[in-house]
Amino acid sequence: MQTLEKVSKHIVYLTRVEVTDRPILVAVSGAKKTLIIDAGNSVSHAQLFQDELMKGNLSGDMLVLTHSHWDHVFGLENVDVPVICEKGTYRNIKEMQLLSWDDHSLDQRVKEGVEIPFCADAIKLELGTERDISLKLPDIVFEKSLTIDLGDITCIVEHVGGDHAADSCIVYVPEENTLILGDCLYANLYADKWNYTAEKALKLVEKIESYHAETYILSHHDQPCTKQEMEQEIKLFKDCASLVVKHQGNQEMMEQELAIKLNRNLTEDELDTVGLFVNGFTG
Repeated sequence: MQTLEKVSKHIVYLTRVEVTDRPILVAVSGAKKTLIIDAGNSVSHAQLFQDELMKGNLSGDMLVLTHSHWDHVFGLENVDVPVICEKGTYRNIKEMQLLSWDDHSLDQRVKEGVEIPFCADAIKLELGTERDISLKLPDIVFEKSLTIDLGDITCIVEHVGGDHAADSCIVYVPEENTLILGDCLYANLYADKWNYTAEKALKLVEKIESYHAETYILSHHDQPCTKQEMEQEIKLFKDCASLVVKHQGNQEMMEQELAIKLNRNLTEDELDTVGLFVNGFTG
């Protein structure tokens, strides 16, 4: 059961669904306009968000995409407001328009290594057997950053890239001290081994740290993160990026030094993150 949750007076989000890879969808409302963040992974996902917003007398006036992965853009057909995106996102959607999404085509792309098995399975679950996917192109394209005035509330959209998607963008709401991160902090999943690279990870967390935020919204987390939680995540990224270079991808030595540094055994999530940095270093 997805629910509409309130972050603050001006920000609400629709909770995620893991099994069909429905990400969090966010709405930021000002005195004049409401900005929707991401289109969802299907028409029904997008429509559910619209229906939930309407219950609170909200409706979107424009929509911005955080990146072009399927689960963030397949709901575009149901969007009838201006859509904003980064130039790489526009280019990727244009290429996606040429693809077929039937079982055979999906299975073939998985076999070729250009599609992720989890994503193919989620598409089948979310969209059923009849998949007539229509991806309309966004209306407004920017390169580096864009500022949107919603009336007393401002949204700063910035292209940050990262391992997960080269076109990843974040949305900062300074009046609410909230940073909407999309998927940018997640690993590169379109690789033989899921991974983080030290250079991209360090550049990304440096950018995130440059924003003054108290609340962080990530698309596939159950709920927003606090500043303290994000600081811990960023510290782990920095430590792993440093250690993977220092130990030349030696996972055992990385784990040992990190455990000594933390003065405790590593958690399962920390061990996974170390492994992802090792994958990125060893290729």
